[in-house]
Amino acid sequence: MCESRNIGSNPAPRPAGTATWRVVPLIDGDLLLEEPGGGSRTARLKQHAPYARREGVEHNVVNANQYPYSFIEIEHLKEGGDAKRKAMLDHFVDAWNAHDLEGIMGSMTDDCVFWSSAGVYPQGGVFEGLQAVAKAFGTIFKDFPDAAWIESRTTLFGSRALWEWTFVGTPSGGKTTRVLGVDILELVEDRVQRKNSFRKTLSKSQAVGSPLG
Repeated sequence: MCESRNIGSNPAPRPAGTATWRVVPLIDGDLLLEEPGGGSRTARLKQHAPYARREGVEHNVVNANQYPYSFIEIEHLKEGGDAKRKAMLDHFVDAWNAHDLEGIMGSMTDDCVFWSSAGVYPQGGVFEGLQAVAKAFGTIFKDFPDAAWIESRTTLFGSRALWEWTFVGTPSGGKTTRVLGVDILELVEDRVQRKNSFRKTLSKSQAVGSPLG
């Protein structure tokens, strides 16, 4: 489920989907739907009166009102979609604990993004694309040769998943650290498009130098 707020006059792409979406308008208003081939039509929507956007439909959405417009989209996944995603998550977690970089990257999309828990940006560290993400992941294994994500639990919410973990690792010549964390995983079909990491902050006497993921 996602909420689209303040839809403007510039087209907001809605690519051909692999699932049916239920759209719930938050207020009355009109949306201009620009369709492939140059056609367009206006949809008049009533507050809280849902309609379905069927699988395979593709169009741009333009606010046709003189005021900001908002609606909620709810994705109806195909039967079996959850099972594939859960299997991928199990493989993803196993690959991390096996330090299997190839297996990890095989679960990521080609346009994948990694936001590490520490960095110079509001998102933390920002790594975009397969090469940059793989390098960042590899640094974690290099800095913590015995890294393990234990007490692990994944929870699937449609196209988003949570991976809760306790990280245990020892940097070369350093002291073992143990810290709780969580990843918010944005999914596209049965692969991870974005890994957004969060972890507890240790006191200076316990802190270590690597972003841990």
